[in-house]
Amino acid sequence: MIPVVVVFGATASGKTALAEALFSSEPGKPPAPGTTGRLRGGAEIVSADSMQVYRGLDIGTAKPDPRLLGHLPHHLLDLADPREQFGAGAFVRLADAACADIRRRGKLPVVLGGTAFYLRNFMYGLPETPEADPEIRAVLQSRLLVEGAEALMAELGKADPESAARINLRDEYRIVRALEVWHATGRPLSSFKVPDTRREAYSFLVISLERSREELNRRIAARVDEMFAQGLEAEFASLLRAGYGKDDPGMQAIGYREFFLADPPGSDPKGARDAIVRDSRLYAKRQETFFKPLPDVLRLPAGDFAAAEKAILDFLGT
Repeated sequence: MIPVVVVFGATASGKTALAEALFSSEPGKPPAPGTTGRLRGGAEIVSADSMQVYRGLDIGTAKPDPRLLGHLPHHLLDLADPREQFGAGAFVRLADAACADIRRRGKLPVVLGGTAFYLRNFMYGLPETPEADPEIRAVLQSRLLVEGAEALMAELGKADPESAARINLRDEYRIVRALEVWHATGRPLSSFKVPDTRREAYSFLVISLERSREELNRRIAARVDEMFAQGLEAEFASLLRAGYGKDDPGMQAIGYREFFLADPPGSDPKGARDAIVRDSRLYAKRQETFFKPLPDVLRLPAGDFAAAEKAILDFLGT
């Protein structure tokens, strides 16, 4: 079995800070307070962030900066054009390949991110949903153009209320996919459950980084302000100039979609900033709700690097 450390945390909880503190091999930098530094240089990160896969979406997705990437290799960044749909199946396939490659080179794979759906599918395996039906999908996509996402979501709410409750109205791909499964099989997509036992190819240590709601809300607001200071408005404008629009999958990410609330897009930066903070806080709640029921998870205060290091060293038996 391949030993894998999985680190989950809500947006702005401090996942990247923990990774840098424990695993970065930056020369001359002392170990983080309370840690031994024994893990430094011994791991590589597999990003489990559904939006960091998109090229050009750097500031708004909080991608690690070039300095950190130079001292701590990351995988599964910048894989797709913002017009492409990227889903859990592609993530699991690529994460499997990355973990195997990292282990072959004698390093520890650390799967780190906040996309709980990706992490659950990676740890437990993908549900055995039917393959795509091109004819049914073509009909649904035509209806989407004519009737709009609201009409299809209303139909999904009757056929599969569980899926409808967790799919964002902006996520047209997932709306169509859920209806496609319903029309093809007569079963709701939500009835195809993720397996309830972890995959046997891996030995997992799963760490959840915990912060209070008040602290997390403060950190989210501060991070959004920092994104604007780093040039988020300019990044959005450059994506617009490149021809990307609000219906492209990448542009539906929090941090970008909010700029489309104004007409013309991007003309109300303060309104976008406030909407990003609001959406990020709501997303953080959903992240924690999704991950909370998982068993055998070590829940640690997000800033306790020493406890995380000890847990990982114990897991590795070193």
